[in-house]
Amino acid sequence: MTMNLTDRDALRAHYGSVSRTASGKEMDRIDRHGRRFIELSPLVVLATADAEGRCDASPKGDAPGFVKVLDERTLLIPDRPGNNRVDSLQNIVANPRVGLIFFLPGYKETFRANGTARISTEPELLEATAHAGKAPRSVIVVSVEEAFMHCGKALIRSKLWDPTQHIAKGQFPSLARILADQIEGIEEKATDALIEDAYERQLY
Repeated sequence: MTMNLTDRDALRAHYGSVSRTASGKEMDRIDRHGRRFIELSPLVVLATADAEGRCDASPKGDAPGFVKVLDERTLLIPDRPGNNRVDSLQNIVANPRVGLIFFLPGYKETFRANGTARISTEPELLEATAHAGKAPRSVIVVSVEEAFMHCGKALIRSKLWDPTQHIAKGQFPSLARILADQIEGIEEKATDALIEDAYERQLY
């Protein structure tokens, strides 16, 4: 018989109490350790949801420190040129609640922050997050409400940073091959050339 945990009391009874460390590490701001983590991080995953609760998680990556810590409760995430789907931005317009998880290459632990966001095209914020003299299309301004370090168990179990676990070329098809399979009229070779050109010339 399937047993579902459908309320907070049942969930807590099943898992037990939260440790002092796990509950005590949560902050309402970015402290000096969180600031340094973000300054070193080249990758963050941004979680959003629309007004109906449909969720999305989108990776954002750039040179280490591309996410700017404006102050202990404000983060700036540049939105670089992409495919114009703007899934995250559309969600933020409808529902400002966001979650972030930052990664450091080779480091087991991650850093998490949650709060609300708005989308800005203020010139000073665009300038503050420019790269190689090129400003982003917009800036996601996150007001931090909670932040904390997250233990490394998931990355240890997954062996994410272990080079012996890297997927060999050919074990998974290229993006061009996948798109050709999924979209009628897409030709793999031409699409692969377009993707590589976009990767090389249109990152910013």
